[in-house]
Amino acid sequence: MEKKSKSILKIFLLAGFILTAVILVRLTPIMTYLTPESLGGLLEKAGFWGPLVFIGVYVAGVCLFVPGSLLTGLGAAIFGPYWGFLWVWIGAVIGAGAAFVIGRTLGRDFAASLVGDKLRKYDDGIERNGFATVLYLRLVYFPFTPMNFGMGLTKVRFWDYLAGTGLGIMVGTFIFTFFIGTLKDVWASGNWGELISFKVFFSIALFVLSFFIPRMIKKVKELSFRNSGNTK
Repeated sequence: MEKKSKSILKIFLLAGFILTAVILVRLTPIMTYLTPESLGGLLEKAGFWGPLVFIGVYVAGVCLFVPGSLLTGLGAAIFGPYWGFLWVWIGAVIGAGAAFVIGRTLGRDFAASLVGDKLRKYDDGIERNGFATVLYLRLVYFPFTPMNFGMGLTKVRFWDYLAGTGLGIMVGTFIFTFFIGTLKDVWASGNWGELISFKVFFSIALFVLSFFIPRMIKKVKELSFRNSGNTK
């Protein structure tokens, strides 16, 4: 009985945390500071520690349900396509891990109490194939923040989750930061002739390609299932 009471208390704490995060983002001026000008000025003052400050902002943003596309775009606009990718990727992985820990600590016990015999096999399956499951969901662009907290409610191992996340978001993160960072570099240089450069066309091609990645991944998975079924 005491264990059940604790699990209920934790799920209320998780719900309270999520509600507070949504209120902070939606009903306070916090979003006004998440612009290239405001955040860039803060990072410039931080000097050498600027990248670490940005990573901290990204991690906090992920846990507070700030859209990942906004945070990623800011990183690309401030640091450029290459350093932007690195700092964004690190921040996203750490942020995903932090949100997972919050979900696991506050919500797992309650979620486990709701898992019946029919759902338990899926929960056990996620535990056995955690890395592959997380990798697949990241590659098909499953909503980032809900997945971070949601996976914490399952039996997936933390390091399987973190490795699957780190690898799974790498391609999409690079494409998006390369696209935004390249356009930002052209804008900053004022040389509009660079809009017809190979780098710009390449970034646009990658960006367009990114929308087809989930479909391609699903097709590959369907084919693999068919082939495995035919061999049996």
